[in-house]
Amino acid sequence: MTITAASMQKDVYKEFHSRAYHPDVTEVYANFTSRSGKLSNVENSNKVAFVGLQYFIKSYLQEEWAEFFNSDKAVAVANHKRIMSSMLGYPVNVKYLEDLHDLGYLPLRIKALPEGTLVPYLVPPITIVNTKEGFQWLTNMIETVLSCENWPIQTSATTSVAYLKVFKEFANKTGLPLDFVPFQGHDFSFRGMFGKHAAAMSGFGHLASGLVGTDTIPAVLFAEKYYGANVDNELVGCSVDATEHSVTCSWIMEGEIEFFKYLMKEQSPAGILSVVSDTWDFWTLVTDYLPQLKDEIMARDGTLVIRPDSGDPVKILTGYKISPVSEYSELFQTQVEAEKDVIENGYEAYRWNGEYYGFENNGFDSEQTIQLMLCEVKGLIECLWDIFGGTTTSKGFKLLDEHIGAIYGDAITLKRQRQILQRLMDKGFASKVVLGIGSYSYQYVTRDTHGSAVKATSVVKNGERVAIFKDPKTDTKKKSAKGLLKIERVDGELTLFDNVTDEEENQGLLEVVFEDGNLTKETTLDQIRKVINEQI
Repeated sequence: MTITAASMQKDVYKEFHSRAYHPDVTEVYANFTSRSGKLSNVENSNKVAFVGLQYFIKSYLQEEWAEFFNSDKAVAVANHKRIMSSMLGYPVNVKYLEDLHDLGYLPLRIKALPEGTLVPYLVPPITIVNTKEGFQWLTNMIETVLSCENWPIQTSATTSVAYLKVFKEFANKTGLPLDFVPFQGHDFSFRGMFGKHAAAMSGFGHLASGLVGTDTIPAVLFAEKYYGANVDNELVGCSVDATEHSVTCSWIMEGEIEFFKYLMKEQSPAGILSVVSDTWDFWTLVTDYLPQLKDEIMARDGTLVIRPDSGDPVKILTGYKISPVSEYSELFQTQVEAEKDVIENGYEAYRWNGEYYGFENNGFDSEQTIQLMLCEVKGLIECLWDIFGGTTTSKGFKLLDEHIGAIYGDAITLKRQRQILQRLMDKGFASKVVLGIGSYSYQYVTRDTHGSAVKATSVVKNGERVAIFKDPKTDTKKKSAKGLLKIERVDGELTLFDNVTDEEENQGLLEVVFEDGNLTKETTLDQIRKVINEQI
């Protein structure tokens, strides 16, 4: 559902503000800032990826307000007056909106850093000010929608950048070809988002980092509509032929071997084919069916990707950290004593009387012993190596044969991503695996994740510039900047200078991107990706 009502994209209480500002105030100057990483979903977070402003300008400041300005004045304000009068309980005065309609454009100036900039906390990437006296109410009227439409995209972009940085880190460490990295993080979040528009916004944040794997089609449409992308000329986002459990279950009588053969021969004889593989018995598929299918897989012109979708992704992909003790029954009289030694030495599995055992959490903050198969101890990647082999990278790490691969698309987090890649490296494997990034990563966040807020810091009153600020005694984290703002680089780092003069405010790195209804500086998805890449 899309609701177009430009003058009502705000909190109700802001209706009062056109009358509440001091009568002598003619200008209000504000900024959008991410204030703190205390609640960040990115460990050791110190910067936020600034992405999404151009979408806000085009979709809200231009497209939505165009409907207001293109309507007859009486029609443009009628529904606003009806709704606001009902909600506030008295007839609201809409003369301020009639004056805006008479003006014919939004008298605002927005300055910003280039989209894609990784911005330190407490450094504002955006400032907003009204450009015409009498419309000082407009600056902070748009605060609500500016915040609402910007923090989600930049938060998803920040998360995506964090994933990308780790993929690059381990590619460099293990010798994985860097051209594989953009495909390693795949957006699977669509179904878990707060509606299709949220999926498009967040999905664009995912793509903005430079990751290109996605199943969120609206994100690609978003990139084309608002950021000059064109799938005919560039790689915006991509996916592959892939199955789901309902498809696999339709072959319940014929079985998975016939299912794989049918897909590889009849429906997807070339390219990448991803098959969900845990519908029934994942480890039987890996240790029995795949060896039987080896000749067909190796002869196929493309890569068959095995996709487990349940269990602990770290252990499914990388196996268990097994104790180097070859046989614990030779060292201890009881298995309980053996397990105590295993746990104390930081291992997850061990061998007792020729069998493998490990631990799993029973849901009550304690571990219970489980018997393991050798394939479980090894994990999927090592099992695939045993079956299909591969090559060795320039760094000496094992790289799976190009005909076989793996993706895990459930329950992936930034913490698990690092664990998976580190454990593969510790076992001597290059980081050739694709991880699905879902709504847990992209929606288990709030505006407080990076402390994003819009605050006014300067007004013109009686013709004089007055610095204003907030500094709550009850929460020092909410202290705002003061006065006019300028951003410069100091020793290579973006730095805020507040309470500067009008002349100084005109300098610095913030550039005008919107003025009096016009987008004055446009960027593209490609440019944003380049800006981010230069910083990581």
